[in-house]
Amino acid sequence: MKSSELKKKYIEFFKKKKHKEIHNASLIPENDPTVLFTTAGMHPLTPYLLGQKHPLGKRLVNVQKCLRTGDIENVGDDFHLTFFEMLGNWSLGDYWKEESIKMSFEFLTNKKWLGFSIDKLAISVFKGDQESFNEWNKLGIPKEKITYLGKKDNWWGPVGNTGPCGPDTEIFYWAGEEKAPKVFNPENKKWVEIWNNVFMQYNKNSDSKLTELKQKNVDTGMGFDRILTILEGKKSVYETSLFSPIIKMIKDLTKINKKQEVIVRKIADHLRTCVFILGDEKGIVPSNTEAGYVLRRLIRTSMRYGKLLGLEGTFSKDIAELVIEMYKKDYPLLDKNRKIILDELVKEELKFADSLEHGLKKLEKLAKGKKISGKNAFLLFQSFGFPLEMTIDLAKEANILVDVKGFEKELNKHRKLSQTATKGKFGSGLADNSVEVTKLHTTSHLLLATLRKLFGKEIYQKGSNITKERLRFDFNFDRKLDSKEIEKIEEIINQKIKDNIPIVKSVMSFEDAKKKGASGIFESKYGKKVNVYSISSFSKEICSGPHVKNTKELGKFRIIKEQSSSAGVRRIRAVLK
Repeated sequence: MKSSELKKKYIEFFKKKKHKEIHNASLIPENDPTVLFTTAGMHPLTPYLLGQKHPLGKRLVNVQKCLRTGDIENVGDDFHLTFFEMLGNWSLGDYWKEESIKMSFEFLTNKKWLGFSIDKLAISVFKGDQESFNEWNKLGIPKEKITYLGKKDNWWGPVGNTGPCGPDTEIFYWAGEEKAPKVFNPENKKWVEIWNNVFMQYNKNSDSKLTELKQKNVDTGMGFDRILTILEGKKSVYETSLFSPIIKMIKDLTKINKKQEVIVRKIADHLRTCVFILGDEKGIVPSNTEAGYVLRRLIRTSMRYGKLLGLEGTFSKDIAELVIEMYKKDYPLLDKNRKIILDELVKEELKFADSLEHGLKKLEKLAKGKKISGKNAFLLFQSFGFPLEMTIDLAKEANILVDVKGFEKELNKHRKLSQTATKGKFGSGLADNSVEVTKLHTTSHLLLATLRKLFGKEIYQKGSNITKERLRFDFNFDRKLDSKEIEKIEEIINQKIKDNIPIVKSVMSFEDAKKKGASGIFESKYGKKVNVYSISSFSKEICSGPHVKNTKELGKFRIIKEQSSSAGVRRIRAVLK
């Protein structure tokens, strides 16, 4: 089965089960500061999982691009990836465990769909979830192939620190060449997890307490790359049609031995991930903070591995070109952003080549007494662009220790507003639907409308990050705002707040929303029906909310900082008093 056919079958199956297809969202979460990347298909749906009505109804399905760094050390084995695609379906307060399990079982085992043998399937359920256990057993999975596991293994969520969560049941496939054992042992690595059905019964609040959700949801996710590995009869995701051309190109560019196979896989994974980050609608570029830091780390780690294989020049460009060609049909934005992707990779590669030479010399000097202090590790990071992980990697080769805690201490001294990508982000955001966050989210609509009023309709939101304390808003603009312009923005917004304007929500087709002049951040993510929020005739935006009912609830708006975010993008930080 071709990869395109697998996606088509999955969508077709759930459409037959009355699900509506939704587009995949950006890799960079919108208005959610709790995580750096979209880590699961449910992430963009958080407001709807918390009870907001989705314009397309209660049953949804899609293919979502995701990125996780938690397993980055395992990348290069047979199944772990940084970037991956997730096949997902959702019930927003509609069906529950029985129907969800039946649908998953049918898609996997029915010959019309994937036709997997029941003998090759095994199941884990959350300890005490007798309902799920019984349902799998009724469908024909022997009791010996179903096991109870605790919270560590069979509890999902929330994404970030707060939000929807609950017990799950996971489906495993026997990837060994020999006959599948009659008893399921999850410790046996030949049992590969392929699908996860999450039963969202609870919401985790900012005080870490669990409260029962009024609307119980089902969220399922099936790893596209892993399923394709099985369907193509391969032992590893890196042997599938999604990776074999990339692997071949890297091998053609150099000579490797069998021990270096993992390094080739890591380069392939990291550069594929970089293409998707750089080609994303939110325009992330390499930097020393947050998502840009993860991107820089992936590029530079690839460069470092490339040097170990003897790769010379800007080899990432050729690999990126291939990735774009392979994925441009499903993700046209990669083709549209081709120049940005290639330019940024080459720029970072040249920058790193220069700093690597100087940085290695510096590292040797700093490694006195077989240990690199936290202060010196931070110096390598700040002055030479060495991600901490790479410093550890290089030091390990020379049997040198790195003071990781000392590095983090130094890093925290230099960052007051945000923490690094390796430590997470603010523990708030739209995931908890707090009053403060809701107010600031509505304010971001007023801010965009004001910027467009003052500087033209070509102004668009390039990113937003909201905590209970402040609003951070990125927009395309090529110069610094002066003090008079900042005062004018504040004046207009505060007047709209004083005007006591009601916020009106309408549900309409995407085409009608555009005709009515509604602005949207990223067109590719919208479905056939969208929510449009209007603040009189001043602001009209396609949005998933949440919002206050009237501008009078907002308080006084004040800009606390205006600065550059990246080339051609400005950043405003603002608060409500």
